[in-house]
Amino acid sequence: MKAEHAKKIADEALANLTAALDQGKSESLTAYLTMLGRFHHYSFNNVMLIAMQKPDATQVAGFNAWRKLNRFVRKGEKGIVIIAPMHIKAKAEADDDEENDRDLLRFRAVYVFDVSQTDGDPLPEFAGVAGDPGAHTERLIALISASGITLDYADNLGGALGRSLGGRIEVLKSLSPAEEFSVLTHELAHELMHRGDRRSATTKTVRETEAEAVAFVVSRAIGLECGSHAADYIQLYDGKRETLVESLDLIQKTAARVIEAILGEPATE
Repeated sequence: MKAEHAKKIADEALANLTAALDQGKSESLTAYLTMLGRFHHYSFNNVMLIAMQKPDATQVAGFNAWRKLNRFVRKGEKGIVIIAPMHIKAKAEADDDEENDRDLLRFRAVYVFDVSQTDGDPLPEFAGVAGDPGAHTERLIALISASGITLDYADNLGGALGRSLGGRIEVLKSLSPAEEFSVLTHELAHELMHRGDRRSATTKTVRETEAEAVAFVVSRAIGLECGSHAADYIQLYDGKRETLVESLDLIQKTAARVIEAILGEPATE
């Protein structure tokens, strides 16, 4: 593939991504964020309690929180006990003999339930990438190796789909072929753009915007269906149109480099 053709592909895809960011959050992202807001952030001690009682738990919430998501705890399910703080108003005597209200912090046991213990509406999912990357994944892996980067697959990455570790990429084993290709490209973009001085000179928002934009461009170039995935991902990190525009040149050059490598003959100057 000629460099000019790769550049054209990248420019067209980036124009589409810019337009998607202009449209704001998609319906799927809004629903996903709403769902996240229903789940509480648990303390380390509560996480340990949940793990001890139900090691396979993935998403837990109280009875009423599940109802707000139109899901209902099945009859007979055993709750998972956690500790919740509660504030109690108490009277304290002041120096002038007037009573003042003060808060007393107490703790009580409450029950939460895992999603596997509930029935009802499906939980909103983050937009994904679909399609068949075919032999392009092998070519992408060859590019990663030729760039001096080690690639490992892991059973668990602590909730992440992939990680860029400076000379090494880790990717979750259980991804679909399309997701694997997109994540590999995203992490490769981090390796190519965000090592050395530039990493410390940029924010996480900028780095994630740039890496996901490259993944979007390359995934589109091989015919994958990206939908709102890239725009949603960027907006999760508070990325905006302006963030993308400021990095367009670097994104275009990096995406074109990857496209040239996986779609055919090397670029000619």
